[in-house]
Formats: sequence, C-alpha cells, structure tokens
Amino acid sequence: MDQTAELLKTITEADGVSGYEGEIRAIMRHYLQDVAVIQQDKMGSLIGSHAGAGGDAPRVMLAGHMDEIGFMVRHITKDGFIKFLPLGGWWDQVLLGHRVRIKTSQGDVLGVLGAKPPHLLAGEERKKLVEKQEMYIDVGARSEEEVREFGVRPGDPIIPVSDFVVMANPSFYLCKAFDNRLGCALAMQVLRQVATDGHPNTLYAVGTVQEEIGLRGARTSAAAIDPDVGIVLEVDIAGDVPGIKPEESSVKMGGGPTMLVYDRSMIPNLKLRDLVIATAEELQIPLQFSAMPGGGTDGGSIHLHSAGVPTVVIGVPTRHIHSHNAMICRDDYDQALVLVSALVKKLDAETVAGLTG
Repeated sequence: MDQTAELLKTITEADGVSGYEGEIRAIMRHYLQDVAVIQQDKMGSLIGSHAGAGGDAPRVMLAGHMDEIGFMVRHITKDGFIKFLPLGGWWDQVLLGHRVRIKTSQGDVLGVLGAKPPHLLAGEERKKLVEKQEMYIDVGARSEEEVREFGVRPGDPIIPVSDFVVMANPSFYLCKAFDNRLGCALAMQVLRQVATDGHPNTLYAVGTVQEEIGLRGARTSAAAIDPDVGIVLEVDIAGDVPGIKPEESSVKMGGGPTMLVYDRSMIPNLKLRDLVIATAEELQIPLQFSAMPGGGTDGGSIHLHSAGVPTVVIGVPTRHIHSHNAMICRDDYDQALVLVSALVKKLDAETVAGLTG
C-alpha cells in the first residue's frame, strides 16, 4: 500500500466513537505536528494551522469529523448481557450478528450483537424488524459479576469490529469509519500539500468531535478559529446500488468527488459553490452534485458561526455508510484531494471578500 492507503487504514481501524475520539486525535496530531501549529478546543476538536501569508490573510477552515457511529454500555443484566445506547444513527437491520469491541479500563472486550433467535419466534413476529432496544451484546459471560470482572462499566464505548481491506478491484477499499475519517485524512493531506506549494491564507485542518450526535465540535472549533471560509470534507451517499432511483441519488463511486447543493442543515454559499465548479472544470475533475434532505454535516454549525461563514461541503462517494463496513473508490478520494488543494490556493483575501460582497 502507498502512503495514502496506509493513512486510511490507520485512521479507519482506530477506535473513536462520539465522545471518545482520543485515538483519532493522537493520529492527527502525529501526522501534522511537523508542519502545523497544533491546538485543541475545550471539547476535544484538534486544530492544526499553517500560515501561508502574513497580515490579514483569510482564515480557511477544513473540517472533517473524527467520530464514528458506535454504542455505549447502558446496563449489564444479571445474566451477563449488555444493553446499549446508540451513538449516532444506526439502521437496525445492519446490526445483528456483528462483532463489537468494548473499550474498558482493563482493555478491550469482544462481543457480538444478538437478539431472540428466529427459531423461537411466531410466524408474524419473524417478519418484524428487530429494534435496537430488543438487542443485547453477548461477551461470553455467565453473570453480571463476571462482566464487571472483565472491566466493563456503564458509559464504556462500544466500537464496530472491521478491518481495512483492499478489494478484488484494488481501487475499492472496505472498512468501518470512512464516515468520516476520510474527511480527516483529506484535511491533513491538503494542509501538507499546500504548505509545500504555498497558499494565500491561514489554513486550518480540523478534526471535530461529536458530529454524529449533534455537530458539537464544529460549533466549538469554529468559535476557536473564527473562520472566513468553511470547507467541510465528508463522505457522500453513493446511489449506484440496487433500489435507488436516479432522482434520489445519481452519485456513483468512481464518478469523482461530490458537492452538496442542499442538505437539511445548510445551503452552500453560492459564490463559493460556483468557485468549486469552476475549479473542477479547470482541472478536468468530474464533479458530481448531491442533495441530502434527510441529513446534515458540520457545515450546519460552521456556516452559522458569528455573522455567517461562506461554507461548502465536498464529499467522497461511499456505499453502506452507518454500518460496520463502508466502501469507497480510491480514485474519488485522490480527485477530491487535488480539487480541495487547488480551491484552497485560490482563496486569497480578495476572493474571500467577494464571496459575501
């Protein structure tokens, strides 16, 4: 694997559900420490900055959220099974039978998500979707006391178990947590690239916390930076799977990076949107357009900071998000890296002033 694949493997296999992003923060700090000034807001979002121009250079914020969806230990039954709280939006159908890892003060404890077996269900009951509150995690214990001896306590984070895999088509990667370690990796790699090439602004590569449970780190890190421009780096929902109509999503893996024209939390700044389109055309990068009426990103908080921040969301098409195994095409990631790097280089003081003039 090359350096980018190694970075994606390292950052996706690491554990960091909402509120427990320490491992990811450490990876980002290590990757950026020789090229950026590192700081951290009081919520735990990591901020790496590089000054490319002096004076009143505009502040450009690249944001990728560090947290992945997961669970938290809520209750241990007398028989040694664990009831849990979801951290982020899980679709109940993707859960049963998957392995999870509970992070405890004594080390990791492996478990599997289970529910009442279908062999014991009545005919009509078999047809119903098993909901999360009916599920449990089995760690191979016989009692509550035994589970506590393993070190498990209420409040411990629970992470999906999934290794990074290069598929039979070597351009396709499979792992958990592409949502949104892709954004974190892009932010870091863009900063390193433009720090070498030069840029007319002060650039901030930010790993935000707790996006999946309310865009919390985006709000506090924007307050710490006070950005003039926000570029949110995210996954996007690939619509090239059975059952999705073109009018629902025309986004395809391998079709290039995407730009959100609408989500439930934000409409992008129109001049910044047009600058992204023009930059993609200049570079002959195919740009796909996406709308997400049922979801939002960190942009929803960033663009409302202070008197408002021109903000846009650039994404990498991803299949099977919010599951134990998501899939991306490396070509889309590479093109997003080129696009965002070029966009950052254009954001001088005059251009940024023109976004809201």
